[in-house]
Amino acid sequence: MSKLDQLIKELCPDGVEFKPIKDVYERLRGTPITAKKMKEIENSNGDIRIFAGGKTVINAMKDSIPKANITTVPAVLVQSRGVIDFVYYEEPFTFKNEMWAYTTGKKESVKFLYYVLKNNVEYFRKAASGMGSLPQISLRVTEEFRIPVPPIEVQREIVRILDNFTELTAELTAELTARKKQYEFYRDKLLTFGNVIGGATSDVVWRTLGDICNISAGGDAPKDSMSKQKTEKYSVPIISNGIGENALYGYTDAPKVEEPAVTVAARGTIGYAEYRDYPFYPIIRLLTAIPKDTTVVNAKYLYYCLQGKQYSLPMGGIPQLTAPELKKVEIPVPPLDVQNRLVIVLDNFDAICSDLKIGLPAEIEARQKQYEYYRDQLLTFKEKQS
Repeated sequence: MSKLDQLIKELCPDGVEFKPIKDVYERLRGTPITAKKMKEIENSNGDIRIFAGGKTVINAMKDSIPKANITTVPAVLVQSRGVIDFVYYEEPFTFKNEMWAYTTGKKESVKFLYYVLKNNVEYFRKAASGMGSLPQISLRVTEEFRIPVPPIEVQREIVRILDNFTELTAELTAELTARKKQYEFYRDKLLTFGNVIGGATSDVVWRTLGDICNISAGGDAPKDSMSKQKTEKYSVPIISNGIGENALYGYTDAPKVEEPAVTVAARGTIGYAEYRDYPFYPIIRLLTAIPKDTTVVNAKYLYYCLQGKQYSLPMGGIPQLTAPELKKVEIPVPPLDVQNRLVIVLDNFDAICSDLKIGLPAEIEARQKQYEYYRDQLLTFKEKQS
């Protein structure tokens, strides 16, 4: 019998009480602060962390925060708008007053609440899905949410177990981050052929993207022929700027691009490059580069050349990468057989860093699923009958 089983048998053999969060935890209020003010006071050395909507987080000095309402105890922050999620935080912090947080006198109980809420995050996201284009939950949704309230000894043991899972995943993620930095260094070394611009070095010619690619900017989304969900008719992905699934805007019935291509974010995540070897429909904030002659440049090689590239953008206004600027970018173009060999090497290295079926990514994925399974099991209690 595990320690947790023994504690449950001794302390709550007949089940545990379930209560609304508002009856167990103290609700904390945030600070009235605008996005503009946050930009003004942001300071990487700041002693106070400020959470805003979505995933916006900054640090600032306490004295620079107007009407600051600082939380100095462990608390669970409810991210109630945009990205619906929960954050456990122990250091001094505050948050935009459209959100709220919960705390109590025992740190273990605060962490226990965090794990309960994370275990039910999909419930809260569904509760927000019907509240307009920007997901948002009301205060009542969390205040009235009923949670199990086992004895503190049981809460403490559950937190210890789940913290161990979290720590192991964090260690694996840190190792993967180091591996990715190693990959980026290796990629850059392989793609360094010399500094002869407009000339050649060992059969490597430097060419502008405008010379070797057709560059185009995405237009408006086809609103009369699209669906937010994939259907039999609408199966062609509509792609905007963003990373991974965040770039998917919806689906349409006819592609604009059918050849292998590289897309480059023009706004937001400026410069983020992605290789696409499937039909798609690019829209605003996205540039597309398609090789004019596939015997001159391999689209996947082009992708590796542009991956992680930094761009010099005009000062003032909203930062944006334009098609004319992208056309000026020069890349080394070795013979096609060299490009193909480099692609094979970099594909293999990239897979080790990102493929969920092999290496560290696979182990992290497995650990995460294991953690979620045990979290659900550990937080499932029989309700005590009154």
